[in-house]
Amino acid sequence: MRTKYAVIFICVVALVIIEKESNILSRVSDKLIHRQIPQQTPKTPQNDNNTASKDYVDVLKVLLGQQPATKNSQTNLLEKKEVDETGDINVKRNSRGRKHVLLMASTRTGSSFVGEFFNQQGETMFYLFEPLWHVERLLATEAEVNNSTALPGIYGDILQALFLCNFSPLEKFISPSPQNHVTPNLFRRESSLALCEEPVCTPVLKDVFERYHCKIRQCGPLNLTLVSESCLSKQHHAIKAVRVRQLDTLQPLVEDPHLNVAIIQLVRDPRAILVSRMVAFPSKYQTWKAWAQDGQVPENDEEVKRLKGNCDQVRISAELGLSKPQWLKGRYMLVRYEDIARYPMQKAEEMYTFTGIPFSSQAREWILRNTQTTEEASGIYSTQKNSSEQADKWRTSIPFTLVQVVQKVCGPTMKLFGYRFVDDEKTLSNKSISLLEDKQFS
Repeated sequence: MRTKYAVIFICVVALVIIEKESNILSRVSDKLIHRQIPQQTPKTPQNDNNTASKDYVDVLKVLLGQQPATKNSQTNLLEKKEVDETGDINVKRNSRGRKHVLLMASTRTGSSFVGEFFNQQGETMFYLFEPLWHVERLLATEAEVNNSTALPGIYGDILQALFLCNFSPLEKFISPSPQNHVTPNLFRRESSLALCEEPVCTPVLKDVFERYHCKIRQCGPLNLTLVSESCLSKQHHAIKAVRVRQLDTLQPLVEDPHLNVAIIQLVRDPRAILVSRMVAFPSKYQTWKAWAQDGQVPENDEEVKRLKGNCDQVRISAELGLSKPQWLKGRYMLVRYEDIARYPMQKAEEMYTFTGIPFSSQAREWILRNTQTTEEASGIYSTQKNSSEQADKWRTSIPFTLVQVVQKVCGPTMKLFGYRFVDDEKTLSNKSISLLEDKQFS
């Protein structure tokens, strides 16, 4: 199954690149599968150069088994419209008051730790840890090779389905494929309390290995039908995702009248992120480690360009969110990891207030227990942190040469988020000098 979709993905993208014409894509899709192409989901306005990519997304959606949009689906009973004083049409979202929280971050920003603030909310919360890992694993390599812009749109569609408790689209990306909607292969299942509680926790099956097995109790393979039922029974939903890098691609998700989406973008000092990634992903950061040792960094190297691209993506998304376009008003919040590390309870309170979800005593207790822990318990993937110490730990773990490179290529990003530059090694290692400006993001 995985090979089949990968081959189709490569073929379709290749046709997009070679032909650059939407009518070619139409004929190709007709040959690949004899189904009506779904109506396009509204996206952020794009220029003509992206037309072929938009057509490609539609083809891929058909191949993944999504159904055509209909008038009935567009006028679902959950859509109740009214005209406000300005004449604009408002959509009354989600009449049952369900909230959908997306924690948008990049790797090594403390997102696992912050995600626990919601995972620990209690019995009314359904939390998912990085479900898009499966999608990236299957499609990201092909997307990078072919310079495709389709992947962010696919991420948005999967998130939309998951927020609506529909796990069928995600199943198509899980490998090996689930059998009768049962799988032992869901990434980091144990990081979601909702996936390890009854009735989702089924009896253990002998001779079935589950790498990401539940740790709070012994459970059998994950039954995604039971997962969907559990999801529907919960009052609120939250998803942590480090693979969504462009805020503008989430506009269709935010504007879906069946959802009530709140986006929290978590950011961190890019110098600290680099240090953390060098530790967590040593094989991917061998080049940076070599530069750290010899003190020479070629600024035109692809690794440096990739760092700049990552910083630029985070900054551009934040600038969009902070500009408060109509579709994001009241639905976007920017939070610095360093502020959470210094004031975890206060920042958790602010995030819960923003989402409109009650800040439970269970979540408060978890934060108290897990922000004052020992060094031994604070592993690189641990959600237990001595938070006040964690924020500045990187400053004694990075050569000044690498700091200079990060400050040069990520300067605009650092300025936007209020991270102070350092001019010498002494200032870098002196933790009594704060590198964080007092800044409010509203």
